[in-house]
Amino acid sequence: MKKFIVSACTALMLFACQNDQSENNNSETAIASRRACASQEVLQAQLKADPSLAIRMNEIEAFTAKHLSSNFTGRLVNGKIEIPVVVNVLYRTTAQNISNAQIQSQIDVLNKDFNALNSDYNNVPALFSGVKANIGITFVLDQVIRKSTTKTSWGTNDAMKKTAQGGIAPTSPTTKLNIWTCNIGGGILGYAQFPGGASSTDGVVIDPRYFGLSGAANAPFNLGRTATHEVGHWMNLRHIWGDATCGSDLVADTPTHNEENYGVPSYPHYSTCSGNPVEMTMNYMDYVDDAAMYMFSQGQKTRIAAIFTSGGARASFAQ
Repeated sequence: MKKFIVSACTALMLFACQNDQSENNNSETAIASRRACASQEVLQAQLKADPSLAIRMNEIEAFTAKHLSSNFTGRLVNGKIEIPVVVNVLYRTTAQNISNAQIQSQIDVLNKDFNALNSDYNNVPALFSGVKANIGITFVLDQVIRKSTTKTSWGTNDAMKKTAQGGIAPTSPTTKLNIWTCNIGGGILGYAQFPGGASSTDGVVIDPRYFGLSGAANAPFNLGRTATHEVGHWMNLRHIWGDATCGSDLVADTPTHNEENYGVPSYPHYSTCSGNPVEMTMNYMDYVDDAAMYMFSQGQKTRIAAIFTSGGARASFAQ
């Protein structure tokens, strides 16, 4: 069984995401061929600025472990949670000023993926059918805020969330999920802030080319699964490979992976880690293409539920 308590000294490893901050001349037009997020760099900067963040993260892990070890059922406070979503659109070009229809398509994808209503849910192999999960959380579009900018790329220092730096400050971040769409640059599809961070920067950032049903031109990341992956992080899920060779994602029912997977892996894809398990490459928290990810596990559901229960890091969303 995977361990659930983490120490401050390993916090960086647990939140690591691949990131590549090098800019190129085609950063606004070239479509990424491999999934990449920047949570590791973001977390490093946040920990440097606020050393108490590691303590808060460990407290969240201790709280989560307590519920897991006491057979917490995963019931969400007040039943099914509906999360209001504020989408903050920062655009320099017409293409970056994504339409309301594209924004709504992303909300629709989140609702399908987090409620096991996605059309590919039944593609989950028989080996994992006993642990595939309906998370049971819904999302509703609350507001769209648009702002024109002259910035060609925003990077990963949370500038898009700060008015003083030309961005848009989050709206009611303790009760609404804020998502920023902007050209991030460096081949980054998106990144999220994990529970425990400052409310002034809380939320998810996604490049508009990978937001919602963005059209065939943006394949293989045109099915809205970047947001599903990043919202999973926002709900305290780690990458399925634990950001280390044969690492732990702190979930008991996900197999140990060698590392991240890309593209569309053939099934079964075996790990060389202890026991040679079949990897759950179709899990939303791997790095595969949008079309190749289509499930959460029961253990991930329980982990998510813990942050919304009374005393949890995101309990304010369940009131």
